[in-house]
Amino acid sequence: MGTSLSRSATNHTIGFSVLDQLSYSDRSLPFSHVLSADRVRERFATSDVLFGYGENDVWNTGVTLWSFIGQVLQDGKQRSCNAAVTHTSRYLLEHGLQPPSPDSGQYCRARHKLRADVLRQLVGEIAEQIARASPGRWRWHGKHVKLVDGFTFTMPDTPENQQAFPQLALQAPGVGFPIARACAVLSLATACIHDVALGPYAGKETGETALLRNVLDSFEPGEVLLADRYFCSFFMLAILKLRGIDGCIRLHQLRQIDQAKVTRLGPNDYIDLWHRPQRARWMSPALYETLPEHMEIRIITFEATIDHQSEPLQVVTTLLDPKKYPAVDIGRLYGYRWHAELDILAIKQSLNLEHLRCKSPEMIGREFWTTLLAYNMVRLVCAQAACAHDKLPRHMSFTLGCNSLLSQWLMPPDASIRQTLGRHHLFQIACHEVGNRPGRIEPRVIKRRPKPYKLMTKPRNQYKQAKA
Repeated sequence: MGTSLSRSATNHTIGFSVLDQLSYSDRSLPFSHVLSADRVRERFATSDVLFGYGENDVWNTGVTLWSFIGQVLQDGKQRSCNAAVTHTSRYLLEHGLQPPSPDSGQYCRARHKLRADVLRQLVGEIAEQIARASPGRWRWHGKHVKLVDGFTFTMPDTPENQQAFPQLALQAPGVGFPIARACAVLSLATACIHDVALGPYAGKETGETALLRNVLDSFEPGEVLLADRYFCSFFMLAILKLRGIDGCIRLHQLRQIDQAKVTRLGPNDYIDLWHRPQRARWMSPALYETLPEHMEIRIITFEATIDHQSEPLQVVTTLLDPKKYPAVDIGRLYGYRWHAELDILAIKQSLNLEHLRCKSPEMIGREFWTTLLAYNMVRLVCAQAACAHDKLPRHMSFTLGCNSLLSQWLMPPDASIRQTLGRHHLFQIACHEVGNRPGRIEPRVIKRRPKPYKLMTKPRNQYKQAKA
């Protein structure tokens, strides 16, 4: 009995230990405390979702999580559940443990036991821990800036997914894919995901602003929200101000400014007085009464290059002091908003978030948050490389960080070799900076021609019946 418990406990330790390997067995590296095996085990234990302590249980919490993270980091054939079982077998055999059954069904059933809310908590903790430990020079005027942007992704066309995330209304049944809308909060300094709100693509309270209101707790007083003009409204800025959060958002195209009533602060820099509109249908009377009847909003106009043409761009902010926050700095800050697009593109392309693979809404949630957990782990590696070599995390290559993290699934268990390889990986990442590239033009054209297939306009089985 004692031997069985010992073997099971060792198996659990091996599964969680990959998270300790982010520091490459070297606790002197920066941010080595951010994600530890003990912390992750504690989060799952607190939620009472530790499983697999039986004598013959290979797929326990640690091993399953380890395999799932490795699976979402992979591409192509290596992304399958059978490949995950193969990699897990190698890893356990290297540690002198019994490999799992070749049947991938056991692994798939084990993934069902991982809780999406615990994975979401881990995603946020990584981002917050890095932000708190980051050096001051990574911040803007001493403030943490968080980017906000919306995106969509699709998933397999199953009845369960269609019910939770219906396809576009314009598409015929059986032709489209279930689609979800998300609103993400990211760190400008580290590119980590702090939180994401998920919902159907269409319907009541499914817009990006509605989703953003569900994740405002991921902001701390004194921080700055950076977003595009879709989020520019009196209500949003007032709610942010109530929480002690400042905003830097592009002026909405429908808002008209009476230039005769503004207070000038300088060239192309003035303060306008915005009045509280009538209560919105989604807003409770209690919340409405807490909002001020009017707010001073600073508006800055500067020249921006859009579609290779120079045109004026107006940015609104609640950072009213022109001496503490010069207009030119506000303009540069808004220029960083595009990083949100690039970060989400990295998740979609490098971690395959464009189209998830699971066939039920519950597993979609687990796959989604495991993907974001893997993403933040990559950003953690990039932050380590930046801090160790006096760089900025934004200048570290996400692709190299992903390759470095993925290589840990192939590293030998020897601690000294792991430490040497780890330091070399961080050096390699730091040597390949990807900074700002002004004047870069990438025309929206493609060289490879797609195959000339017709678009699908009816379910596939109808095509098969017509051919029969």
